[in-house]
Amino acid sequence: MIIKSLELADFRNYENLEISFDKGTNILYGDNAQGKTNILEAIYVSATTKSHKGSKDKEIINFNKEESHIRTYLLKEDEEIRVDMHLRKNKSKGVAIDGQKIKKAADLMGLLNVVFFSPEDLSIIKNGPAERRRFADMELCQLDSFYLYNLNHYNKIINQRNKLLKDMYFNPELKETLNIWDSQLVSFGSKIIERRQQFTSQLCEIIYDIHKKLSGNKEELVIKYEPDVSIEEFEKNMAMNQEKDIKLKQTTTGPHRDDFSFIVNGIDIRKYGSQGQQRTAALSLKLSEIELVKKISKDTPVLLLDDVLSELDSNRQNYLLNNIGNIQTIITCTGLDEFINNRFEINKIFKVTNGTVTCEN
Repeated sequence: MIIKSLELADFRNYENLEISFDKGTNILYGDNAQGKTNILEAIYVSATTKSHKGSKDKEIINFNKEESHIRTYLLKEDEEIRVDMHLRKNKSKGVAIDGQKIKKAADLMGLLNVVFFSPEDLSIIKNGPAERRRFADMELCQLDSFYLYNLNHYNKIINQRNKLLKDMYFNPELKETLNIWDSQLVSFGSKIIERRQQFTSQLCEIIYDIHKKLSGNKEELVIKYEPDVSIEEFEKNMAMNQEKDIKLKQTTTGPHRDDFSFIVNGIDIRKYGSQGQQRTAALSLKLSEIELVKKISKDTPVLLLDDVLSELDSNRQNYLLNNIGNIQTIITCTGLDEFINNRFEINKIFKVTNGTVTCEN
């Protein structure tokens, strides 16, 4: 799978943009705050219906406009596919594939798989559990439509249950309905736990060798899934914690409180690792993500690197650039020096200046 071209209308700082990409390596360079990341964000929205930043639709539409359009042309096995996305400030987005409207995001997921790597991802190991859950969810939602379905329902139930817990303060009789939400939470949550366990095992098989090479054969990395509660204990713990939940007015049990640990040579590097170890593990994680997408989807993802090279030392830069392989890559950076210093093939170069993109080769 590759992206042939992208067309934007009133998306972020782009009034109108048409850009054609090479199937190899594409560089978008220019000063900060010119719109480079906005192009990667538009691609990510085309693949997942969501912004990688968590921005709402109304926040990514041009400030002065009420709606925005993204059109992405994909090429899969010599067949061209068009994805149209219509974003509106006060309505839900419209999505069409080859002119046919789709009713739910699951119908789009997996059509275009992207791996997004930004400087923030280098902190995924040392940051809080929410970052690591988000990483797993973003990847699993692209690869598994059932996971997306279960996660969406689980999150809705959490929100409704938490609202009920707050309302019970004023209306205690509502407690009678709590068990209904609890059983649904256990049902959808158990499926999430099971899939996260599988995901961790799949990732572990790939990341071990990648990290060993990246660390010069000095480190062995193992990822461990740390569920807040086991599937077997879920129902019992929900019942046991009901009174606590009522008192705190929030749900304290379930996969929304899960975490993942990263063990290097027997040490948990979330707490005791150096910044270098944490960054190397984060890089290993992203390279493993690429391989996992290939393995599960039987297709190549598009790699989006958002100004991440400037955050890596030369050894990690070289390892990343040399191990991208034959996948389409779109890279943003402030200058071309980091590529000139690497004997690295660049297929297309674009200069981005204040929402205008110029192809330079």
